[in-house]
Amino acid sequence: MNLLTTKNFSAIGVAFCFIVIGLGAWTRLADAGLGCPDWPGCYGFVTFPTTPDEIAIAENLFPDSPVEIDKIIPEVVHRYFAASLGLLAIALLIIALRENKLKLESGILLLIIIGQGIFGYLTVSLKLHPLIVTTHLFGAIITTSLFLIIFMKSLKLTKTYDLLVKNKTLIIIGFVLVIFQIFLGAWTSTNYAARACLDLPYCQGQLIPDANFEEGFNLFQSIGPNYLYGQMSYEARVAIHLTHRIGAIVVFFYSLFLAAKLWSSETKPIVIAFLTLLFIQVFLGVNNVLSSLPLWNAVGHNIVGVMLVLSFVVMTFLSFRRRNGNV
Repeated sequence: MNLLTTKNFSAIGVAFCFIVIGLGAWTRLADAGLGCPDWPGCYGFVTFPTTPDEIAIAENLFPDSPVEIDKIIPEVVHRYFAASLGLLAIALLIIALRENKLKLESGILLLIIIGQGIFGYLTVSLKLHPLIVTTHLFGAIITTSLFLIIFMKSLKLTKTYDLLVKNKTLIIIGFVLVIFQIFLGAWTSTNYAARACLDLPYCQGQLIPDANFEEGFNLFQSIGPNYLYGQMSYEARVAIHLTHRIGAIVVFFYSLFLAAKLWSSETKPIVIAFLTLLFIQVFLGVNNVLSSLPLWNAVGHNIVGVMLVLSFVVMTFLSFRRRNGNV
């Protein structure tokens, strides 16, 4: 049996993307995004400095960035896994060319991963600019989605879900809402606004606290020497956090409405999986607030958010399938 197929490698790619996204979230949430002040090396080393002599050399090269091993490790591990994902995409393209199918999709995927590498460099060189970091996360979501689309196309599905086709427009609206909510979540994280409100349903004991939306959503703000720990005012962070909460409420109720519209004996497994992800995501989001953003919970919130996006990728893909099984 030939294991070197687009189906197998794209499935591995989806799984590997979740590892990379989880490691990226861990790096960001552990405030380790500048664990290495240079790129692609770390303090001028291929791996990272470990011995006292190497640490002395590193700190001499980068006097403004003292070596912190506990922040270097997440950053370096994330970089190596991300690089491995690029190698996987190269292998997938070679297999697609050999099989003479899904060549365009595999080629686009590789280009996006190359772009991700560039944004990885920009994340470090532009000192964690929130717009760059947010775009980097969206690149990871697009990468995962492309791996999944290649996998689904390689399955050569023949079944058509008429109810999904019928409600295509509603699915696309939900998809757009979830994408916007993912942006709000990423913007909350990259601007260190997750701890701006640590009570529910209030924020700092107020239903309508002081909030500066103009500053909070200034996408091109100046970041100073670096953006570690953020530079926005408290009111700006409150504005970001509140908007993310409101977005979550909108997405939650629209998702319940969409699930009700899609419910049938034929689509039941898809809808149940979608609702399961939705309720897990709501739980993780609430627990982020009530438990003061524990690292494991925040990383899980990132991963399940991506899984929700992928559930819409699946439903959208199936809603565009014609009766002959083509997309």
